[in-house]
Amino acid sequence: MSALAVRPLTAQIGAEIDGVDLSAPLESDTLAAVRAAMLEHIVLVFRDQHLDEAQHIAFAQQFGDVHLPPVPTKHGGPPEINVLDQMNPKGDGADLWHSDNSYIATPPMGSVLKAVQIPSVGGDTCFANMYAAYDALSGPMKRYVEDLVAVHDVTGSLLRAVQGGNADFDVDALRRKMPPVEQPVVRTHPETGRRLLYVNEASTAYIKDVPPRESDEVLSLLYSQARSPEVQCRVQWHDGDVVFFDNRCAQHYAVPDYHERRVMHRVTIRGDRPV
Repeated sequence: MSALAVRPLTAQIGAEIDGVDLSAPLESDTLAAVRAAMLEHIVLVFRDQHLDEAQHIAFAQQFGDVHLPPVPTKHGGPPEINVLDQMNPKGDGADLWHSDNSYIATPPMGSVLKAVQIPSVGGDTCFANMYAAYDALSGPMKRYVEDLVAVHDVTGSLLRAVQGGNADFDVDALRRKMPPVEQPVVRTHPETGRRLLYVNEASTAYIKDVPPRESDEVLSLLYSQARSPEVQCRVQWHDGDVVFFDNRCAQHYAVPDYHERRVMHRVTIRGDRPV
């Protein structure tokens, strides 16, 4: 195997990876090294890969079964790929801190994003380390949130997708298909065993069994943990780049600062029920 070069982006999250060609199946030791790097750095950036659709899907499949998009966009492509094609992204929901598909019982383990067409300026994606977000809470707050359960709801994501012109499905039908689900406020990562915050602005509706005002106040505080620069990295995209991130312990935010066409392809990998 060729040795991976791993260059951390920040002290808390993110790394650029050199020395690997994602267009071909990875040898077993290279695959293990990529997985280990993902568990350590959470977000991996592979520059100048230019994968076709089949190669994109095949890369993701080396880490688990592909998770078909529960909320497909209208832009076409194979069913495994969610095509994100935008010019005016402000308010579409990706500009809220979120983890992918937390509104289903078994959210994806990870996502593989590929840059197809990038604006001349702007269109970066920010990522937040939710281990560090949890660690930064005070001891009393950690004890308070330890056993809380939050309800996650797809409704907001559906309405934003339709209103933004990225989907044309029947909102009521999809809501019936994907009713609200309960997730722990504090999740344990199934591979590292570390604790992390698992609530997000895009999909978390409220904390169960506490008064609404208290729920709103606590969620506001917890959301703010992801907005701290100390737990973040920022990825500046170029055509052909691939980013593989751990959806269990990362949140991300697509910066809506562009008005040129931006096309991204996303393949997600099946996960397990948060605990």
